Amino acid sequence: MRIHNLSLGLARAYLVEHEAGLALVDAGSPGMEKVVLQTMQEISRQDLRIIVITHAHLDHYGSAAALRRATGAPVAVHLADASAMQRGDSPLGSPRGRGRLVKALFPLINFILHPEPVTPDLSLDDGDDLSSYGVPIKVLHTPGHTPGSCCYILADRWAFVGDLLSTTGGPHMQRYFAQDWAMIPASLNRLKALHPEKIYPGHGTDLLDGEVLQLLGSSSTQSGAGYRNA
Repeated sequence: MRIHNLSLGLARAYLVEHEAGLALVDAGSPGMEKVVLQTMQEISRQDLRIIVITHAHLDHYGSAAALRRATGAPVAVHLADASAMQRGDSPLGSPRGRGRLVKALFPLINFILHPEPVTPDLSLDDGDDLSSYGVPIKVLHTPGHTPGSCCYILADRWAFVGDLLSTTGGPHMQRYFAQDWAMIPASLNRLKALHPEKIYPGHGTDLLDGEVLQLLGSSSTQSGAGYRNA
């Protein structure tokens, strides 16, 4: 199994290459479908079986509709975020820090990027197993950033965490936007309880080791120590 780390505009996405098929975790910003299709061409694979979205923000589902048209792969998202994605919305919730500036500019960002609404083919719930789509992925509901934010656990070892965590400027929990700030620490603890070996964030070029995840919030993680390149 191989994981391709893709920069898709404002966020990162991950193409999982498994012998039984490909899975795409997140679809990046609008207009980034060519990067995914080019990567599939480079690895001589056209069997994209499923597109799973971590949460309904335009930098994570923006190219999903175009990729579905190009590949026929179904799009899946947690049921609590399905309606927002279907409307082409990106509910930011309550901002903190520099998130306030981004929220003020968001109408312009949304106008420029103009995300295409996506009606999901699959509405997911906590504990769902997507192995029937060729890749051993399980759904872990980790709300807070959005009501339907999810982590996707691959082969019980690797976690794709969307915006629950970031490694931009050093590893940290979500600190800019949340629909419910109180839920984010609990969601992080749900992820920690699974003891994943590697963590793939939605923002930041680096992966997190499982050991760093368990220590998240300590002085070593806040200084950016202990994480490595993808």
